[in-house]
Amino acid sequence: MSSDIGVLDAVILGVVEGLTEFLPVSSTGHLKITEGLLGIDVDDKSVVGFTAVIQVGAIAAVLFYFLKDIVRIVSAWGRGIGDKAQRQDRDYKFAWWVIYATIPIVIVGIAMKPLIHGPLASLWVVAGSLIVGSGVMWYAEVASGTRARRRGEDEVTLKDAMLVGSSQILALLFPGFSRSGATISTALILGLDRVAATRLSFFLSIPALTGAGIYELKDATGGDTSVTSLIVGTAVSFVVAYASVAWLLKFVSKHTIKGFAIYRVVVGFALIGMLASGFLDS
Repeated sequence: MSSDIGVLDAVILGVVEGLTEFLPVSSTGHLKITEGLLGIDVDDKSVVGFTAVIQVGAIAAVLFYFLKDIVRIVSAWGRGIGDKAQRQDRDYKFAWWVIYATIPIVIVGIAMKPLIHGPLASLWVVAGSLIVGSGVMWYAEVASGTRARRRGEDEVTLKDAMLVGSSQILALLFPGFSRSGATISTALILGLDRVAATRLSFFLSIPALTGAGIYELKDATGGDTSVTSLIVGTAVSFVVAYASVAWLLKFVSKHTIKGFAIYRVVVGFALIGMLASGFLDS
């Protein structure tokens, strides 16, 4: 196993990150599997840092895709800070909700870092989380389908934001669970429609993943991986993630996420088979 990530490796990992970061299939799980197949040491600090930093490319894609919404929300937040009369604006409130909803994952991420980067980084955990997370996603769709009416984006509440934001902890602790899978599923269980659930998932991902990328930057540049590979991986992640975001929003407007759940189960059991046979190291 090596900690060196060459340019070609960076391209491959950038594609995987961009494709899977916002689809409910677990980017962390797919990256760990891909790194294992490429002979890269998934437990090395520089490798963990590299995968966290190229996530920033995916986040940049979300920022670019939702730029008008983000400018509107941030502007409303700024106006509200300086003018009490502006604080009833829904965008002002939503900006604070995103901040509040990010606090739980930040606390857990810092407190549990040794465990997250240690025993929980195992590919066995990834395999189990892929399968268990699929069950949660399937249940969320079933629960959502029994509702006579599902709420839209304009009906999102602070409670929704806090619960959906806190659900990101599942993906943080159990790589393979999927941050987007956890957040979208939680939002569906709470009664949001799929588009509202997916958009909320996107907005809540911005501070969490950006913070993780910045926090891990020192490790990403501290090993054998070159700055060139880091830049290439991040750029590829950006391009592919932008296309994935656009596709996913169109997809969920007409389809359930059950197909993703089935795919995850297949990948989970395939990973168990590769680990059990010795084809991949845990």
